Amino acid sequence: MKKQKAIFLDRDGVINIEKNYLYKIKDFEFIPGVIEAIKYLEDKGFLLFIITNQSGIARNYYTKDDFNTLTSWMIEVLKKQNITISQVEFCPHGPYESCTCRKPLTGMIDNILKNYDIDLENSWLIGDKSSDIACGKSANIKNIIQVKSGHEFDTSDADFVIDSLSIKNINNIFI
Repeated sequence: MKKQKAIFLDRDGVINIEKNYLYKIKDFEFIPGVIEAIKYLEDKGFLLFIITNQSGIARNYYTKDDFNTLTSWMIEVLKKQNITISQVEFCPHGPYESCTCRKPLTGMIDNILKNYDIDLENSWLIGDKSSDIACGKSANIKNIIQVKSGHEFDTSDADFVIDSLSIKNINNIFI
């Protein structure tokens, strides 16, 4: 069976406008152009995965159920646009807890690799924080895109830096 190429997407700051500890549907806003860009990537033959740190759960700002409700809603919105998210992985731990899933560690990607035969050489990670980029590099994902979402970051490890995940910004990357 042939390995599949994939896109590993961070959520906050990449798919939706960054808002501290977002967990309510009414507060969720897709970044302009992101739905079209994600559809474009899927049409290019990539499986789509979301990997997201959610320390608001550890901090008791919201619950896993709150996260799951928002995630189900987001998946349904994307599904109505004929976009399939193959798997969502999230880390509910805080930055000072010992876990293997919180980016920059690779636990979320490792969990996906248990279910899918992914060609990491031809896959991509798209994130907006240094921890996203470090996670992709540690997981041996060959291609990394960093989105400028307002977080300060060092772009030295990203292969590409774009203003936002939109067709205009990725068209020259995914020819």
